[in-house]
Amino acid sequence: MEGRRRKTTDTVPNLQQTAYRKNEGGTGKVPAAEASEFGNICLLLLLYVLQGIPLGLSASIPMILQNRNISYKEQATFSLALWPFSVKLLWAPLVDSCYWVTMGRRKSWLVPAQYLIGVFMLVLSFNLDSLLGEEGSSDVKPNVLLLTAIFFALNFLAATQDIAVDGWALTMLSRKNVGYASTCNSVGQTAGFFLGYVVLLALESADFCINYLGQSGPLLQLDGYFLFWGIVFLVTTTLVWALKKEDAEDIHADDKLSLAATYKMLGTILKKTCIRRCVVVLLTCKIAFAAADALTGLKLTEAGVPKDKLALLSVPLTPVQVLLPFIISRYTAGPKPMDVFINAIPYRMFFSLVFAGVVYVTPWFQDSNGEYPAHY
Repeated sequence: MEGRRRKTTDTVPNLQQTAYRKNEGGTGKVPAAEASEFGNICLLLLLYVLQGIPLGLSASIPMILQNRNISYKEQATFSLALWPFSVKLLWAPLVDSCYWVTMGRRKSWLVPAQYLIGVFMLVLSFNLDSLLGEEGSSDVKPNVLLLTAIFFALNFLAATQDIAVDGWALTMLSRKNVGYASTCNSVGQTAGFFLGYVVLLALESADFCINYLGQSGPLLQLDGYFLFWGIVFLVTTTLVWALKKEDAEDIHADDKLSLAATYKMLGTILKKTCIRRCVVVLLTCKIAFAAADALTGLKLTEAGVPKDKLALLSVPLTPVQVLLPFIISRYTAGPKPMDVFINAIPYRMFFSLVFAGVVYVTPWFQDSNGEYPAHY
């Protein structure tokens, strides 16, 4: 017992020297590990915000196209642009197994993906007017197929970045703080989506800027907004590449797993009964309310509801989306994490009927000027 006690006592100073460092002024001790961990959390949050930007921009395009006389068939075609995030599991083993050691396991994919997103946005900023056509004109129609291909590529790159960042988060954060990775994902993606969707549609609307901000016209132009985010992607990617180093443990981890072995492991996981049940639930759970989710906003826009006001409905929901993961985590962390999800589906189906009713009664609220009162 004495020997064990002495051994424990002897290790305490070493642990303290490792965990703390003197600050530059010599006035006290700063927890070095905690300071580094806070920086890593901020970096993850930034990367997830950037990831949400293409998602928000992709969600705003259908609202913009609805005022340009396109059919629902063309809207359905553009919805294919969001598929990469649904099927990213197909190339996730490739991202995890193949990398350039000199650059780093995660940066080998993250840096090229974000650079390409930046380049795509810069090129788009100079060609958006011709791709989107003229609002209210039937002569110059949007090039929906090309828009779909471009945003499919954007979301493919964003999904690849998501795979790399998710993997990097597991080694960037310490074991006790790795749970913050999902929080960074939820908060960051929500913030990025908000910037790419709500901010764009609101500040690009002349009516919103005149009525609510006292401006003489819109504060944003589509091409300028894409140009801005293209530059942001290029600058932040360069800084991450130059300043953030990957841990050697991460670079050399799982070297024994080849690409084929990684896909084989994925197949083994998918053979498990619990995973199969989860896959069935995830593939079928949205059938009942997919139509209501996809069409409600488009039908309201078609009925004359301004798209900027529809976008503003997301403003009060944003804090809910950020806080809800913290609230329900106590219920999803137990032995039956899917119970909350499955039990919520009937309520979601009920609200699909509510949305259908809102679409039906919307024309009743339109006044003689084609506008909708505040109480609507």
